[in-house]
Amino acid sequence: MTEHELIIIGGGPAGLAAAISARKAGLEDILILERDNGLGGILNQCIHNGFGLHTFKEELTGPEYASRYIEQVQNLAIPYKCNTMVISISDKKEITFINREDGLCVVRAKAVILAMGCRERPRGALNIPGYRPAGIFSAGTAQRLMNIEGYCVGREVVILGSGDIGLIMARRLTLEGARVKVVAELMPYSGGLKRNIVQCLDDYGIPLKLSHTVVEVHGKERVTGITIAEVDANRQPIPGTEEYYSCDTLLLSVGLLPENELTKTAGAKISRITNGPVVNDMLETSIDGIFACGNVLHVHDLVDYVSEEASLAGKNAAHYVQGGSNKGDGQYVEMEAAGGVRYTVPQSLDIDNMNDQVTVRFRVADVYKDHYISVYYNDTRIAHTKKRILAPGEMEQIVIKKDSLKEYPDLKKIVICTEVD
Repeated sequence: MTEHELIIIGGGPAGLAAAISARKAGLEDILILERDNGLGGILNQCIHNGFGLHTFKEELTGPEYASRYIEQVQNLAIPYKCNTMVISISDKKEITFINREDGLCVVRAKAVILAMGCRERPRGALNIPGYRPAGIFSAGTAQRLMNIEGYCVGREVVILGSGDIGLIMARRLTLEGARVKVVAELMPYSGGLKRNIVQCLDDYGIPLKLSHTVVEVHGKERVTGITIAEVDANRQPIPGTEEYYSCDTLLLSVGLLPENELTKTAGAKISRITNGPVVNDMLETSIDGIFACGNVLHVHDLVDYVSEEASLAGKNAAHYVQGGSNKGDGQYVEMEAAGGVRYTVPQSLDIDNMNDQVTVRFRVADVYKDHYISVYYNDTRIAHTKKRILAPGEMEQIVIKKDSLKEYPDLKKIVICTEVD
């Protein structure tokens, strides 16, 4: 069994940024394992622009953004294996993987970074009545078929769900000559970024129907149409509100799930809200020496934040390898999400060993207008920032500074919540 200082699972934007950061922090023995046939991850099929505004201060397409990191990995001579499927991870950081060149292998690492990204929620999770005809795709699958494989998935399209991939595909299909008849969203708000609603729907005259869902798929061999209906406060269809749309294609953009089957095999604690591992401020999971970053940790809205988070994970993993774990030596404080905030990442802070400042990212549970984001140390409010609008589709963040914690020696919890005043 061979051993490496650091093994990174996933060669997408998170894995690449983590590898570069770890190498710059002094680690020489790094290995990236990627299941696709090349590095770059999902960015390779995201040919639209809008990436890199925070990281590179310019607007790039997905492949351009990925290539910046791929070039750095290659210039730093960081080894990687593509077409490599990781089968399991043990709590002893033993990784089992398989590929054509090496066969079935087991390697051991001093530290592991999980960067497997996320996957789309499938149709089977939606319980849509009807047959199973051809012409039903997840939005990401349709994106790959169009942008990489060169196939047009349909000519008359209905999209269920208003996640960012679905919104972007509405524009992409329109540009290819297809007609997108409607985007239906179960929730009373969109799950995507506001800019994507404007640029991908409004600019092309594509209607967005909130509080609507698909209640029937028509057709046996191929989709011939779908019926949507308005839903009530309990998300149940309202009789009499049904509308029929003829179409040959239904795209599903109904949410993303962190890809955490491997995380579970390692025994790491999983958050029931994010579906990603629970981490401390070092982005270390409940398993000593296993770190997580990017969409495997929680679903991000911007890849720039993925890269920033992954760079921190790489730096912290390098520190762990060089100096060992500090877990258990410091004063841990739990982060608590309350009052309209669904979760926080990280979920705890090690006050004694934390960096000078820690970025805490979170999402809200509903659309709130003219609300405040408040931060409490125990029962004392120490931050109160007004926001014109808060929406679940856009990730928020606050910064916790180490110096601000010194005045609270008996600190038990840090609460982040929304407030009206």
